Amino acid sequence: MIFKLKEGEEYIHLIQLLKLLGIAESGAMAQNMVLDGLVKVNHIVDYRKRAKIRKNDVVQVLGKTIEIL
Repeated sequence: MIFKLKEGEEYIHLIQLLKLLGIAESGAMAQNMVLDGLVKVNHIVDYRKRAKIRKNDVVQVLGKTIEIL
């Protein structure tokens, strides 16, 4: 799966990304996924719900891989 940042956008917060892609139904669900260790950023479990996801990062969650462009 590929997610393209908007022009001029430097990053997107991790929980916002999960909501936008429909992986999490709500912000609370996205936060719980992160806090439960279900999300990896660049192959490392990341517990920061406000992690800044930038161009060229790779997010893995629930068997899905998201490449950020």
